[in-house]
Amino acid sequence: MSWLFGIKTKPPMGDGNFPPPPPNAASGAQNNDGAQNQGSRSSQMEAYRFDSSALERAAQAAKELEKSRHSGEALELSKLQEKTKQAEYAMKVKEYEAHIEQMKVEQKKVEGEERRKTIQEETKQHQQREQYHDQLSRKRYDDQLMQQTRINEENLRKQEESVAKQEAMRKATIEKELEMRHQLEMKKLEAEMRAKAKVDRENQDLTLEQIRVKAAEKRTTVLESIKTAGSVLGSGAHALLTDWDKVLAAAGGLSLLALGVYSAKGTTSIAARYIEARLGKPSLVRDTSRITALDVVQHPIQTAKKLKSRESDALEGVVLEPRLEERLRDIAIATKNTKQNRGMYRNILMYGPPGTGKTMFAKKLAMHSGMDYAIVTGGDVAPMGRDGVTAIHKVFDWAQTSRKGLLLFIDEADAFLRKRSSEHISEDLRAALNAFLYRTGEQSDKLMLVLASNTPEQFDWAVNDRLDEMVEFDLPGLEERERLMRLYFEKFVLSPALEGQKRLKVAQFDYSALCSRMATLTEGLSGREISKLGVAWQAAAYASDDGVLTEQMVMDRCKDAIRQHKQKVEWQSDQERQEAKSILGSSAYVSEKDSQYVNVLNTNNTAQSTEPRIKITEVESNTPEDKPSVEKKKKRSKE
Repeated sequence: MSWLFGIKTKPPMGDGNFPPPPPNAASGAQNNDGAQNQGSRSSQMEAYRFDSSALERAAQAAKELEKSRHSGEALELSKLQEKTKQAEYAMKVKEYEAHIEQMKVEQKKVEGEERRKTIQEETKQHQQREQYHDQLSRKRYDDQLMQQTRINEENLRKQEESVAKQEAMRKATIEKELEMRHQLEMKKLEAEMRAKAKVDRENQDLTLEQIRVKAAEKRTTVLESIKTAGSVLGSGAHALLTDWDKVLAAAGGLSLLALGVYSAKGTTSIAARYIEARLGKPSLVRDTSRITALDVVQHPIQTAKKLKSRESDALEGVVLEPRLEERLRDIAIATKNTKQNRGMYRNILMYGPPGTGKTMFAKKLAMHSGMDYAIVTGGDVAPMGRDGVTAIHKVFDWAQTSRKGLLLFIDEADAFLRKRSSEHISEDLRAALNAFLYRTGEQSDKLMLVLASNTPEQFDWAVNDRLDEMVEFDLPGLEERERLMRLYFEKFVLSPALEGQKRLKVAQFDYSALCSRMATLTEGLSGREISKLGVAWQAAAYASDDGVLTEQMVMDRCKDAIRQHKQKVEWQSDQERQEAKSILGSSAYVSEKDSQYVNVLNTNNTAQSTEPRIKITEVESNTPEDKPSVEKKKKRSKE
């Protein structure tokens, strides 16, 4: 209601909830000198003076308010404003109290956090103290152990020194005893030699007389023996020559004895050859599928597996060019039908770089056609010398005893089937070549000859005349290398890893893309080199710490194989490179004239062949004069 009386109140200071103290109280408490006290009294007098103008204005306002019809409402409004201010003041008091309580709660939280940190720090200090005490105890224990070890080593060293001294003293004692014993023996021997020499000097006459008597007796005995033997032989010869019946009996007995000796020798050799042909195998045969009695005794399990083996595909596990695969499959079908119809087998030459699958196909061909196979190496003939002819005859005689028919595979055949006109070969090799030509002069229904060579141009012309078909095994191309990569990666890496029994695991990477990439990089590698690369992958996994084969390990082994192949190529001599070029040149000309089709009719009514038409490639001359005859053959085959 101060506005009614015209009193102007000053605005509150600070918080606004409490009136400020009078200014003279603070100044009176702080200042003590007389001049300041006097000024403060004058200011207080001025504050208590009455302003009549303000009272007049208030009275005037009250009259106007009483005259106004809104005076009651103004009074109520002022009361409401006063209550509102009081409520706001009470609310601020509550907020202040809540703020104080919140500050107390936060203070308690801070105190709890400080207490927790204090406890943690005390625990940490306690742990560090315990660890320090533990380290001290461990160090003290280690020091005690080291000290005890040093004491033990010192005691052991002293014992060893004592034993060494005792051993040295014992050895010196033994050496002294041996030396004294040796001196004693020498003195004894010297005394005995002197005594014996003295006795010999004294008895020299008696010794000479004894020697003379013994010599005379020996001479007399020898003369009497010679006279007795001469008289006995002379009387026997005289009696034998004078009686013709005794002469005839002696001659007949000696003749019968000689006849018995030579007959037994011949019979024994014939029986030995028969037993060797039936029960054993010739020395030239390195490997064969025929089962002998010795194999049954030595390897019964392997023999049983051979008996249970069935016919398989001729190209199973062999990766070659599609055109070559088709040609070899035709040869396999023709060979199988020839065996079923008891026809004449054809001789085949397989030539090309090493490691391209020639030996593998020969074994598969024999197993597919149901024949026995035997592998002979041409390099084994030359070291046999004069026995080479006999060994070759034994091989062919042994082959004739096969009931299924025998596929004779001669690897490195150019080692002893060289040209007789231009090559400088020994007489033994020439005789072995002549024996081979004699045994292969005619077609056989029991023997199929398959020759393999890296340099076929070295063959004798008579050997080429006995060949019915020539097949070139070239290095694998891009597609064949990719197939080989996939085949050997599955064989040597994926299959052992899936079994789980071996220490081999494979990391996660794209095997197919990796095999394609490696096939592009390995140009010029043979099938054997790629198979060795598969073995190298397996060895890399076994050599690793965890047995896991990664993509980087596979590529590293592939790069090593490529580098080694290049090194082998650099090691080749000029002559070997020329021979390789000549093989490629001759094969290019022959490949233009192959793929001739003829009809093979089944003449036997018991034949059960399901392939009446077979693709066979005839051996043709490389001379241009033979081209018209080739065209005539093609026309006849079409008709």
